[in-house]
Order: sequence, then C-alpha cells, then structure tokens
Amino acid sequence: MRTSSSFELRTWDPEGVIFYGDTNPQKDWFVLGLRDGRPEIQMRNHLAQLTVGAGPRLDDGKWHQVEVKVLGDSLLLSVDGEEVLRLRQVSGPLAGKVQPVVRIALGGLLFPVSSLRLPLVPTLDGCLRRENWLDQQAQTSVSALTSSLRSCAAESQPGTFFPPGTRAEFSLQDIPQPHAEPWAFSLDVGLQLAAGSGHLLALGTPENPPWLSLQLQDQKVVLSSASGPQLDLPLVSGPPLQLKLGESGVVLSQRPKKEILALPLLDPASLLNLWVQPQGRLFLGALPGEASSASFCLDGLWAQGQKLDMDRALSRSQDIWTHSCPQSLGNDTDSTH
Repeated sequence: MRTSSSFELRTWDPEGVIFYGDTNPQKDWFVLGLRDGRPEIQMRNHLAQLTVGAGPRLDDGKWHQVEVKVLGDSLLLSVDGEEVLRLRQVSGPLAGKVQPVVRIALGGLLFPVSSLRLPLVPTLDGCLRRENWLDQQAQTSVSALTSSLRSCAAESQPGTFFPPGTRAEFSLQDIPQPHAEPWAFSLDVGLQLAAGSGHLLALGTPENPPWLSLQLQDQKVVLSSASGPQLDLPLVSGPPLQLKLGESGVVLSQRPKKEILALPLLDPASLLNLWVQPQGRLFLGALPGEASSASFCLDGLWAQGQKLDMDRALSRSQDIWTHSCPQSLGNDTDSTH
C-alpha cells in the first residue's frame, strides 16, 4: 500500500508546524514541522511513538519540494527529490485508510500544543504551493485553521510584516526589564518599509489611551505622550529608530544623522507604574478600535538590546508575517491566509 503527500514550501521561519494529520487525536496522529530550520516528524500510533529530525535547513527563503510517503510499513521523507529519512515498521495517520476520515491541518494543530511529544511553537510563517494531500481515494478533511501558511505571489525577505489593521501585544513583565538606578528603558525599531498612517508602537494599558506612542504619518514618525506634546522625525528606512525612556524624559533618535528629539515627562510616576501593574503593555501596530492604514516591515525590534520574538507575543493578529516581509508594499502584497 502506498500513499503520499507533497508540496513546495518557502519560509524564513526556523520553527513551526507544516502540517498535522490524524484519525484519532489521542491515539493516531502525525506532525511534520521545522525545528532550527530542519524537518522534524512527531508521531504516535499503535505501533510507534517517536520524534525524529532529519534533512537540510529549509528556512532560507527558497522554494523546497517536500514529500511524505507511506510505502508498506515504512515512512519516507524526501526533500528536493532526495530521500532524507526512512522509518521502518511504523504506520501513521497517512496510511491511506478509507475509514475513518483523515483530518489534515496546515500550519497548525488540531489538538493542544501540550499533546506534542516535544514542545514546539506551532505557528509557521511561510508559503505553500503545488499541494497534493494523500491519494484521491482517501477521505480527507483539510483545514488551515490557525494557519499563517499562505500562497505567496510576492517575493519576500527576512523580517516581520504588519498589514494594515494588524496588531501585537507584549506584556511589559515578559520582556527585558528597565535598569533600576537610574531608571532607564530603551527600544530599538528596525524599520524596513512603511506606508500609510497609524500607530507603529505604543506603551500603555488595554483600557486607557497610550501613555506614549510612535505613529507613522505622511512619511514621518510622530512621537507623542499622554501629556500632550508631539515631536516629528522624518522617516528614513535603514538605521534603527531608538527610543530611550528615563525619569527625566524621552529621547527619539536615528543614526547616522543623530537627530535627537527630547520630550519632557510631566508625570514620571505614571511611566514607572506601567511596569509594576500586570496590565502594562507594549503595543505594535494598530490600537484596538483604530482605523489604521499603516503597514510596515520590521527587520527587528529590541527591548534593552534583546531582540523580541514575535512568536512569543501575548497576542497578535494572525495576518502578521512573523518572519518575512514583502520586498515592496504594493498592491500585489498577499496577506491572505
């Protein structure tokens, strides 16, 4: 008996689920994913329980052809036409069974992450094309529930892309903490591309207007605070924007021009309080209820010099590309899922 699934994958993301299949989420399931950029199989059934990684890195932004084949009692994994793994005396949910129905999810799981044999951040930012799931005679149910896998027409590059209206939140208690004496906190924003108008980032709580925010506006970056004043900085892609907060004020700068905009704080205590309360947030992208036309690409976001992982955000819009950016923000940008 022979059955197979094949597809082409393009991604810059080193970790996540490519596809999940099962006939029973407790007893008979299969996961193909990436860990450190390399393919990994996790599976469980009445004959085998295993986790194994094999093959070359696939997180290089190039298209790779992948095939998973069940041949008799063996499972074969091929990448770009070369067999990279053969598991004998195993059977899985992709064994061409007519009954019950085989469920398949692309870019996500149909059971809790805790059910995996080895923990994995499931969301994978990538593109699929030329997909063929199992044999035509097999009864399958294919879904892309929670998936950030898409069919990409636009060329991409490494980064993080926020389409208009999307947002992400980090708890301030989950990111590197401010220095204590003297109190100081810094954010560095690597801005590759930007278009439209709306929020880039903000500090505050979900219930109240932001205490401090950076907005994109007519090819400018506008720094504003709850105390009222606003400061503008011409938008230049390339050098990171640096936002430094201290008890005496806020400084926005960007090299190599070394333009520095300083904003005094009328109420330093309210700033410090954001880190004390559990509701303190770092917002990226559109704020709740905001009609934002802003779209932008980041090549990195650093808090206190440590790069933040978008997969570790407290919450985020599914349409955000966590590890890739289109090479232009034109109308051909595919942000669908």
